[in-house]
Amino acid sequence: MKSTPLPLWNKAEHRVYMPMKTFPMRRIVPLLAILAACASPLIAGNSRADATPAVAPAAGSAPLPAVGDVVGKVQSFYDKTHSFKCEFTQEFFVKAYNQKKTSKGRVTFSKPGKMEWIYEEPKDNRVVSDGTTLKVYEAQNRQMFEQQVDKSQYPAALSFLTGQGKLSDTFDFQVMSGQQMNFPGGLVLVGTPKQPTPAYQKVLFYVDAGTFQIRRAMVLDGQGNRNRFDFLNPRVNEAVEAKQFNFTPPPGTSVVRP
Repeated sequence: MKSTPLPLWNKAEHRVYMPMKTFPMRRIVPLLAILAACASPLIAGNSRADATPAVAPAAGSAPLPAVGDVVGKVQSFYDKTHSFKCEFTQEFFVKAYNQKKTSKGRVTFSKPGKMEWIYEEPKDNRVVSDGTTLKVYEAQNRQMFEQQVDKSQYPAALSFLTGQGKLSDTFDFQVMSGQQMNFPGGLVLVGTPKQPTPAYQKVLFYVDAGTFQIRRAMVLDGQGNRNRFDFLNPRVNEAVEAKQFNFTPPPGTSVVRP
């Protein structure tokens, strides 16, 4: 049976599909936005405090800290971090179909710009960057998308993958209480891209108020879709081998290079 090219994120099945004949760049933008949102704190550089005013706290709640202070403390935590490992769960809600799909796996980040996402569900899917080349492998269809990071048409998103991005350079932030956002014991940074992008409208960082470590990231797009990552059992500054970020797909894999 002839395979029909499909978009990167199949809305019905929430899988990473790679069309064989054509791969318009607009189709990879949602993925890059997600990766940028999740990778940015670890591989970004030092950040100045953002001047965006904080959202007013709910009546009767404790005053919120200044947004610049929160951004600065998050940045400070990750400035001291050279590697990060954890398990993750992913929840993708497609508004048009009123469908929610879940997946899980493990992820490793390492400065500068290196990352590896290994999916257990869908089994063996993988996203890898060695800081120079981004590879997205879809195991079921034996297809892989590959692109040089510095040749991307979307530098705002990919700047985080190269280790050159800063949170406050890309986003204007507001801060909300965890109580308001169903995130007890934490704070939520709501980031709006300074340069409008079709990939996403908001990125939410759910921050542990004790450590200022990001425990959840959520990407919201213009169609009302939500892509949420929860980071479980995080470990920082463990040894990471460089070969972990060099991925060669199985023989017979079709590689797409736009």
